[in-house]
Amino acid sequence: MNLFTLLSSAAAVAIVAQPALAQDADHSRTYRFEQPAQELGDALIAFSRVTQLQIASSPADVRGLRSPPVRGEMTAQAALARMTRELPVDARIAGRTVTVARRTAAATGTNVVAHNRAAPAERRERQDMPYFAPAPEPEEIVVTGYRESLDQALVLKKQATGSKEVILAEDIGSFPDQNLAEALQRVPGVAISRDSGEGRQISLRGLGPEFTRTQMNGMEVLSNTASGLDSRSGASRTRSFDYNVFASELFNQVVVEKSYSAEQDEGGIGGTVALRTAKPFDYGATTLVASAKLQSNQYTETLTPRLVALASTRSDDFGALVSAAYSSADTIEWGYRNWNWSRMNFGAGNVGPAIDSATRDLLVNATGDDRVWNSRAQTYASWFNHRERLGLTGTLQYNPDDATDVTLDVLYGRLTNDRDEHVIGNAGTNGLSANDVRGTQVLQDVTIDQYNSIIAATVSGVDVRSESKPTQDRTDFWQVALNGRTAVTDSLTFTGLAGWSSSVFDSRWDRVYLESVGHTVSFTGLDTQNPVNSYDFDPADPAAWDLQSLQWREDHIESEFYTAGADLAWSVAEGSVLKAGGEFKKFENSGYRYNASANFENRNALASLPTMLTPYSTAIPYVVADVAATFAALGIDSTLDDGDLSAGTNYSLTEQTWAAFLQYDLQTQVGGMGLRANIGVRYYDTELVSRGSSVTNAGLVPVEITSRYDGFLPALNIALDVTPELVVRFSANRNISRPGLGELSAAATVRVAGYGGTISAGNPYLTPYTANSIEGSVEYYDGTRGFLGIGLFYKDMESFVTTETATVPYSETGFPLSLLEDGQDGSIVFNFTRPVNGPGASIRGVEVSGKRDFDFLPAPFDAFGALANVTYADGTTDVYYNDVPYELTLVDLSKWSYNATLYYDTERAGARVSLASRDRYRKGNGGNNNIGEYFAPSTVLDATAYFNVTPRIQLRVEALNLTDEPILHYADTDAKRLMTSTFSGRTLTFGASIRF
Repeated sequence: MNLFTLLSSAAAVAIVAQPALAQDADHSRTYRFEQPAQELGDALIAFSRVTQLQIASSPADVRGLRSPPVRGEMTAQAALARMTRELPVDARIAGRTVTVARRTAAATGTNVVAHNRAAPAERRERQDMPYFAPAPEPEEIVVTGYRESLDQALVLKKQATGSKEVILAEDIGSFPDQNLAEALQRVPGVAISRDSGEGRQISLRGLGPEFTRTQMNGMEVLSNTASGLDSRSGASRTRSFDYNVFASELFNQVVVEKSYSAEQDEGGIGGTVALRTAKPFDYGATTLVASAKLQSNQYTETLTPRLVALASTRSDDFGALVSAAYSSADTIEWGYRNWNWSRMNFGAGNVGPAIDSATRDLLVNATGDDRVWNSRAQTYASWFNHRERLGLTGTLQYNPDDATDVTLDVLYGRLTNDRDEHVIGNAGTNGLSANDVRGTQVLQDVTIDQYNSIIAATVSGVDVRSESKPTQDRTDFWQVALNGRTAVTDSLTFTGLAGWSSSVFDSRWDRVYLESVGHTVSFTGLDTQNPVNSYDFDPADPAAWDLQSLQWREDHIESEFYTAGADLAWSVAEGSVLKAGGEFKKFENSGYRYNASANFENRNALASLPTMLTPYSTAIPYVVADVAATFAALGIDSTLDDGDLSAGTNYSLTEQTWAAFLQYDLQTQVGGMGLRANIGVRYYDTELVSRGSSVTNAGLVPVEITSRYDGFLPALNIALDVTPELVVRFSANRNISRPGLGELSAAATVRVAGYGGTISAGNPYLTPYTANSIEGSVEYYDGTRGFLGIGLFYKDMESFVTTETATVPYSETGFPLSLLEDGQDGSIVFNFTRPVNGPGASIRGVEVSGKRDFDFLPAPFDAFGALANVTYADGTTDVYYNDVPYELTLVDLSKWSYNATLYYDTERAGARVSLASRDRYRKGNGGNNNIGEYFAPSTVLDATAYFNVTPRIQLRVEALNLTDEPILHYADTDAKRLMTSTFSGRTLTFGASIRF
């Protein structure tokens, strides 16, 4: 309360006139401005921060006046003229002081309210009224060039109250990276995961993608796709946003809000990523842009297109914009894969005579934790993907004056993946993929490392298996968003939002296994990133293979958001604004999985087996089935329906949230220092309805469970401009992230017996993750040419979701009594396994970031510049293995991550080289009592160069993943047992763009 009183009292402080410095300002110097339409007092403060000129003005002289947008590069005099040209004020720059004084009504002959609300034609006439002689103004300027995109982003960062990072398109229809996730990885604190040769999901300040909320055009959205690798979770039915669904060219701004304020939606403990598509009033008059590129991957050697087009027009108060982006790409990810690792025993007859007695005893007789670890299947594999991405946007904008703006955005995105997965491994009937070896296999030679892991072996009597699995998946995303803002009075502004978004994911795959029996196989180098297999037969000989089995599957996932909200902002006094608002949000998620299979134990099931050699990059050539031809030859009806439902997958969730907030914003000066602050509280109330099917002794039984939770979320953000160059920030807040979709599922397996029974289920009664956070930073801005900042953050997570098995009365499980047998009631005891809110954890870290143009060097080296950042994050939690706790890092947390870019940028040509690196991170708890599951450290190097043939035509070449960095996935924090080691190759893109 004391802090709130202090802020309220400070609202009365006026914009204080500062003593003019002895030296005069350089009136020829230009600055880059990115100021929205706003109150004139706010605009002058922002102007002062950019130009470092002092403001001398009375609050009464600027109260009730609004400045139009000021964007582009211009002198301070030109910017001041643009800010005040329609307003009844005199503005002058004398030395390093700006004076702004109200002209009297007699002198101007104008009513202030009428002036600000004048019709467009009248306003245009008044532009020539002789308030004062303004300096010549530049034409409308949009961001052109990488350096300018960095400069304008830096201005927006400096002007913010909380901690914020901004990425701007470097030209119309041209985002700095080919993929939104890859662009975000340049942001301090952001690390990304990759799949099929490109970025997919992000982690922010050590918290995984489920803790980061994504907005598009002002409203929360969710879109999911799938990975080609089962070990990367396959179809993604989570709250994690897949950024690779969308073409990056559809967006001209991405904002990462790291700190939380009460006016923001709740739900992102890690932070909020706000995506913004282009609007007609972002540009001048009619604008047309087209871009065409070709790209190729080193392993596919095909040329595929990347096309972009944008058209925007404005006429008086109305504007319209359409854009389209289409790309296709062929990628191959290939390498080595073990399904997992597990402890195992060999039968006495499965260990050959060449094995020494001590090793034989270990392999045959060891028990418990003394047993050896063996990899499962030891496979070569490749994952080919033909990816097509389409994005369409349409925007209508009504902007009659600076006080009113109404925008309707419609966006469609489609991502399709046409994959082929090919595998050869020791996974046949008598393979090396089970917990124990008891069949025809005989171990002839073995190497066991210090962690009791088999890293090399030769085994006879092994049945080898090949796999072919074509997959087609598709994500369709729609959004319709209506945003509006208008000044109800001179001091009251209304803002409203209504929107809907839908994401539908469908996937279908068919798989055929072939088997070749009775072979001697060897594998070596499982302690390296490049293991080697060898076989005593030719895997490329079709005659060596027979049909083993078939599988087929469908996945379907739907997510929808319905959002409506309204806010009021009341300007109590100059620089003092009270905001209040409310929001309704409905989120629905549903889905299912169907699967089926057919086994062929008899050999020679087909007289002529349809086969082919794997056509994609792999260590060796080998035979796989022609899947479509095999299904057709066998007459398999692969239609799937409800009878093929995979138990526990057909659940749905409906979340309805009502929220309201109250927030006070302050912008003033204290002791000659600029102060920006907001303090407020948000209340939310969420009702969850979880529906699913329980697998019972009597079959599938529908279950519906309703739960509810609410809470208050206070937030405080302060930014103090200690000097025009130095900004100090502090934030404290409380926020939530809702549990995972599968964790909230009502689907369960209920087994009832006379003595009670067992239940394995989700838990719709889970409460959200809740975190109390504080952070602070010190930031130095050398105009826009340089920046250096250091920030600290700390998040105290009150609880994490963990798995619990407890003995409880059936009545406490939440499942209906109708599932019990006759004569049983709610007091009967069940073993209940479900996710629960467990002990919490904390995360702390440091971010250091900097940017510098090398303008101190002689030409042409003065066109160089560099930016870099490094983040350290630390957070742990206890994970239990056989009731023994192990302290592991939080899932998705890399302790160290860093990025660096060296750029050269001129009006004619430019280039840059970027490096992105992250430390290892944990992806899960690890199966079979491996202590954790991890991805190894990675460093990715990209490069871009461009040449402007004319001011309207640009040639560009881009090279991604220059070092062909592998993706290494392993089990166990210490033993680092290899699970996958894959390469996706270098990608080269070249093309041209033209602007009219």
